[in-house]
Amino acid sequence: MESKQIKWGYLLVLSLIWGSSFILIKKGLIGLTALQVGSLRIVFAAFFLLLIGFKSLSKIPKNKWKFIALTSIFGTFVPAFLFAIAETELDSSVTAILNSLTPLNTLVLGAVFFGVQFQRRQMWGVLIGLCGSLLLVFNGAMNHPNQNYYYAILVIIAAICYAINVNLIKRYLHDLSPLSISTGNFLFLLFPSLLILFSTGFADVIEVQQAQESILFIMILGVVGTGIANILFFKLIQISSPVFATSVTYLIPVVAFFWGLLDSEMLTSVQFFGALIILVGVYLSAKK
Repeated sequence: MESKQIKWGYLLVLSLIWGSSFILIKKGLIGLTALQVGSLRIVFAAFFLLLIGFKSLSKIPKNKWKFIALTSIFGTFVPAFLFAIAETELDSSVTAILNSLTPLNTLVLGAVFFGVQFQRRQMWGVLIGLCGSLLLVFNGAMNHPNQNYYYAILVIIAAICYAINVNLIKRYLHDLSPLSISTGNFLFLLFPSLLILFSTGFADVIEVQQAQESILFIMILGVVGTGIANILFFKLIQISSPVFATSVTYLIPVVAFFWGLLDSEMLTSVQFFGALIILVGVYLSAKK
């Protein structure tokens, strides 16, 4: 299989996994608090990755551990909590839409701070995709006037964190295996996340049936939506460009919309049109 086909395959699989993550967060919040959802997600991912990738830690040079720590904070720790808090006020589909700001942030930060070169076509692709995202956001705001859209700021901050993470990996960790990076990230985050989890009174709610159902959803989110997805994403970054890798966030809302529809979240013809614009943006930003 050609490299071009492989990277599009990774993009499709990641869009399906991460597009489903937002509804899993929503289900997790039914029986758990936002802090419990964020920390438990990291804990499940950490145990899974340490189980399959512990031996890969020895392949990380000592001088790379500082970048492992930075990418764990920007790429996982901060966004995991911000998304959970945001979804206490916003629909899962709207949160997924706002996450599509990541490629624009990646392009700008990469050019300003990391010396990454880009073509004018890529900028147009990112801006077109962003227009599609904005159309979806404004239409969602009109149809959900009772939602607190100030919480959208948290998602925007998370998107900036993701952009920093991608540029750090492409610049400083491109020579490490995706499994080594992922396992190192979550080894660094495991103990802080356990500390936060049990400081929230998690031990007191673990016997509640509603909480147990939510824990199951977060376990799926942690293992598949975080652990496995991170390995695939780091591989995608290595075989493509940062902008192409983060363009997965343009496909995520499409998947999230269909999950939202099944969960009685409103979808309109305008939102479907916005999704089409997003796909055009992905094509332009990735096309050689």
